Amino acid sequence: MEAVNALIAERMASEHAPRIPEVSAHLIDAGGKRLRPMLVLAAARLCDYAGPFHLHLAATVEFIHTATLLHDDVVDESAQRRGRPTANLLWDNKSSVLVGDYLFARAFQLMVEPGNLRVLSILSNAAATIAEGEVLQLTAAQNLATDECVYLKIIRGKTAALFSAATEAGAVIAGAPDAVTQALFDYGDALGIAFQIVDDYLDYAGDAGATGKNVGDDFRERKLTLPVIKAVALADAEERAFWKRCIERGKQEEGDLETALSLLARHGTLEATRTEATRWADRAKAALAPLPESDMRSMLTDLADYVVARIR
Repeated sequence: MEAVNALIAERMASEHAPRIPEVSAHLIDAGGKRLRPMLVLAAARLCDYAGPFHLHLAATVEFIHTATLLHDDVVDESAQRRGRPTANLLWDNKSSVLVGDYLFARAFQLMVEPGNLRVLSILSNAAATIAEGEVLQLTAAQNLATDECVYLKIIRGKTAALFSAATEAGAVIAGAPDAVTQALFDYGDALGIAFQIVDDYLDYAGDAGATGKNVGDDFRERKLTLPVIKAVALADAEERAFWKRCIERGKQEEGDLETALSLLARHGTLEATRTEATRWADRAKAALAPLPESDMRSMLTDLADYVVARIR
């Protein structure tokens, strides 16, 4: 990870536009968990990779992730990320979008360097899938007809796609057998889904000091995430009218967040969301079963437990 961090610092530099490293470093150095690059390294190590290019792929996924965060904060008009003011607030929307574009370009430069077409296909497809998931969320998130099936498509696209690409790319660069590569893909997919469900849970039940985000941001941004989707499915006519006003029509009033939290509690949807996250974490661990015992496999198992431990 130290080598990856050094490569990230080297490649986010710009000789002619100093704002690029300023904006990039504000987010990259803000204390993110670096889960995605770590997944690349762990998958490659688990498959006994001895070359240098897992570092390039790890930096690639971190650049893709950071670029999407810069763009997301503009789209969502967010003011806080990882406990700090967002780049679009400190600089402006134009800087956030253009630096995000630069990081995407750097990601593609990095992913080409190993000279592996299959890896290039995996990571470039993931970049497209992430964008597709974000657009699907944009069109479905304020529609009360959005159900858990559509929600799963959204989070599999916008979040899990990069997790599974990270683990799959790590296996492929190591020349792992197809069965091992598939197992690591399945692990990353399930882990990414669990991770996003936990994030959506924490938006309503988390500690802002620990998460670095304001509680209720998804509600204020009118995003239909799993806790609310479950509550809407169980709502009576009066409750449904409340969700329609707040989410579909965007007419939110003082005290609406507290009302929303009481409805989630009434129907037990936060507990149901927690259960769902744990189920996906268990699926991630089960995906590792065909792989031989090793320190890296144990670490990946612990990582699945860590993802859901944030809500315990």
